[in-house]
Formats: sequence, C-alpha cells, structure tokens
Amino acid sequence: MASLRDIKSKITSTKKTKQITKAMQMVSAAKLNKAQNKAQSFWPYTQKIRDVVMSIATGTGASHPMLEARDEVKKTAYLVITSDRGLCGAYNSGLLRHTMNTINERHKSQDEYGIIVIGKIGRDFFKKRNMPIYQEIVSISDQPSYADIKNIAATTVEMFTDEVFDEIYLHYNHFVSAISQEITETKLLPLTDFDGSEKEASGDTPTYEYEPNEEAILEKLLPHYAESLVFGALLDGKASEFGARMTAMSAATDNASDMIDQLNLRYNRARQAAITQEINEIVGGASALE
Repeated sequence: MASLRDIKSKITSTKKTKQITKAMQMVSAAKLNKAQNKAQSFWPYTQKIRDVVMSIATGTGASHPMLEARDEVKKTAYLVITSDRGLCGAYNSGLLRHTMNTINERHKSQDEYGIIVIGKIGRDFFKKRNMPIYQEIVSISDQPSYADIKNIAATTVEMFTDEVFDEIYLHYNHFVSAISQEITETKLLPLTDFDGSEKEASGDTPTYEYEPNEEAILEKLLPHYAESLVFGALLDGKASEFGARMTAMSAATDNASDMIDQLNLRYNRARQAAITQEINEIVGGASALE
C-alpha cells in the first residue's frame, strides 16, 4: 500500500502535469483561431484561379499536359502532410494508417510509388519502414507562408511534368471543426476534374479575354494553381492539427482532474486509517498500564 508521502507526491506531480496540459490547450486554441482564419482567407484566391483554369479548359480548345490523364500510370506519388510534434491525439496516426492502407491496396512494390512528406512525424514514420521518400520538409512554421513550401510544391509539379510520376495525390486532415478532422485524399495532378458541371450548376459563366493566348496562360497558371492546392492543404492541415491538439489537451486536463480527485480520496482515507491506528495504539497502551 502506498504511503501518505507517495500519494502526496503523485498529487503534486499530477497537478503540475495538469497545469502544462491546460496551458497547451489554451495555446492551441489561440493558434487554431489564427490558422482557421488564414485557411479561410486563402480559399477565395485558390477558387478564383480554379475558375480561370476551368474556363480555359472547358471553354476553349487549349490543352496542357497537366490537364490530361496518362494512358498508363507507371508511378504514383503521395504528398502526405503531417505535424512536426505529437500530443495531438490521432491526428497523425489516423492519416498515416490511411496512407499505408492505400499504398498496400494499390501497389505491389516500391517501384510503383513514391512519397513526398511534410512534417517530422510522417518523415520518421516512412523512414523507419524504408519507404521511398523523394522529398521531405520539416520544421514548418505554425503559421506558414507560401514561401515555406514554394520549393517542395514547385519541385513536386516538376516531377509530374518530367514524368517521374504519372499521378500525384494529396493526403491530409481536412478541418471540419475544433473537435473533428476528416482524413482526405485529393488528386493533385493531373487536373482532370474540370468538366464544367460546377459552372453549369451555379449558372456562373464569366467571360475572359486572354493575352497573349490561352496556351500561354495555362503554361504559367497551371503550375501555380497546383502549388496553391498544396499550400491550401497545408493551411487546412495546420488548422486540423491545432484543433486536434486542443481537444487532446482538454481531455488530458480533464483526466488529470479526475486523477487528482481520486488521489485526494486515497490520501484522506490513508490519513484517516493512520490516525485510527494511532488512536488504537494509544488506547491499547493505556489499557495495558491499568
């Protein structure tokens, strides 16, 4: 049975842990608000580029290799966005498990796929399993800028245009709410979902004039659009990360409170038992003197 000193020590250490988890919860809540606002403000920019690209792809005879699916898919890339730190519940584990299951279902050997990873957790996960990592980037800022991922995004697009990969998928956690994240797979390249159905459904048919011509616009705009999709997914993933960490730290704080209550109960019972034992010894000693 634990002594009073041992129980008191556990109570003290649990209270310190609770202070840490509570502080991390508050910090994550503040970062979540900033990350969510940044992700939401970037979305209209990406959507506008998409509208222009869709207008060219569906309304003119212009074509581009990034808009065309290849006859044979020899190699597929997976760009996986994870965090650099843990303590965020199932944010990383759920995503990495989904990516592993997807790879195992679609591919028979490592010659058929490659991995591009953002985040230390994902980098270490894939390296430990000796999986083919073509690019990696870690230590991304909590409030990333476009410049932070410009190089890896541009290189990813180049690997598609150079036919290193025949298709590229994005795997990340989509932010639904502070307590809910959705593991998402999006095809980054080729951009084959411009079928015009969105425009017809919304009735939005803007007219654009292109200078010098549609092909020249696509040549410049498509790589930038693909890069913006990567950046948008990163912002979305950051909001999801802080939401998951806030939720995890909230649960840890609640568990610490419950544990402190249980330890206090044990401490009071043990102290009461000790006092009762002392009283019994005093009474027994007094009886022996009579």
